[in-house]
Amino acid sequence: MTARTAAAIPTSSRPQSARLEARISPDLHAVVKRAAEIQGRTMTDFVIHALQSAASQAIEQADQVRLAVADQEAFANALISPAKPNAALKRAFAKADRLLDS
Repeated sequence: MTARTAAAIPTSSRPQSARLEARISPDLHAVVKRAAEIQGRTMTDFVIHALQSAASQAIEQADQVRLAVADQEAFANALISPAKPNAALKRAFAKADRLLDS
């Protein structure tokens, strides 16, 4: 795409992006470059993929911990204050009693 055609495309049609800059050691740069080459990716593509994967994993782990705590609280609350049996549960127990008595 030339500068002329890029200028002709409305801003809303262009993909949105944000810039991220990081200073890394020459050793890390060499490692990332080698890893990108092994995977047949550009360094930018490799870094974006690795960053997205790490971010998704961190969010998933945090959500699992948060849900685990909420589940524990819900379970404890159900033990402390169990719900009253509803009509369907009462019918199920009655049916089970009839089947076991036969």
